[in-house]
Amino acid sequence: MNHRLLQIGPITPAVDARLASEYAVHPLWKESDPAAFLAQHGAEFEAAATHLRFACDASMFAAMPNLKALANFGAGYDKIDIDAAHRHGVQVSNTPDVLNGCVADLAMGLLIDVARGLSTTDRFVRAGGWKTGQRPLMTRVHGKRLGLLGFGGIGQEVARRGVGFGMTVRYHTRRPVADTPHEHVASLRELAEWADFLVVACVGGAATKHLVSAEILDALGPQGIVVNIARGSVVDEAALVSALQEGRLGGAGLDVYENEPNVPEPLLTLDQVVLMSHIAGFTRESRADMERLVGDNLAAYFDTGKVLTPV
Repeated sequence: MNHRLLQIGPITPAVDARLASEYAVHPLWKESDPAAFLAQHGAEFEAAATHLRFACDASMFAAMPNLKALANFGAGYDKIDIDAAHRHGVQVSNTPDVLNGCVADLAMGLLIDVARGLSTTDRFVRAGGWKTGQRPLMTRVHGKRLGLLGFGGIGQEVARRGVGFGMTVRYHTRRPVADTPHEHVASLRELAEWADFLVVACVGGAATKHLVSAEILDALGPQGIVVNIARGSVVDEAALVSALQEGRLGGAGLDVYENEPNVPEPLLTLDQVVLMSHIAGFTRESRADMERLVGDNLAAYFDTGKVLTPV
């Protein structure tokens, strides 16, 4: 008999189909009153699955006293109350590492685009501007100083790409990372003052909210460029807009925002800004790997009592 599985929200067609074929799935998002359903039936579920865009807070864990595993589709888990999960004895899994290369690719793409004005120049040529003039000089990428906020799997992949461009790499984390040739900088401000480019690659959540503040942006300076492929909450968006508008920051490449999918109106009009739609991991290859890992985490839990990639 198939195990019962609570699915908090739709994931992808492939994941939804696999879960439906392997478990007796109950789709919580189809309930008119999810809280009332959990109050009555929450104890019936030993495992659940969700997508990173759906919250799972302390009240939900409390309503599922027999829950032991929650499989999350996505590397990020800032909408899941991890502390509450652990208090209730729930193993939360995510889909780390499989995204690292693709996210790092986009980080470097944004960095190069902002520095060299690729998107801006494309618009310039399409509008016929080249017939009457030329774009201003831009900034080179190779040989520059690359600062990384966060040095997990994604940060390390960005560092590898930076080294390929002959860049000097330093990073800021709470503690130094072992077995890396790159220098750890204890102060984020000090890293920003040193760097030409600052790539944000840390986790989201309360602990990192607005870590990239007006002070850090000013330390990066009028020639500096910030790239955010982490979470929108890490950068103080209002401070970022002001710094760009006032010329205190050279440019920004953004894949994430504080209130997605809403992007601050001023960012839409600034030529020194390149905007993506939270697509760093959106490749066919990484999507397939993520889909497989969600199902494999649940299968591992039911086979062994342990998920493969616990948070």
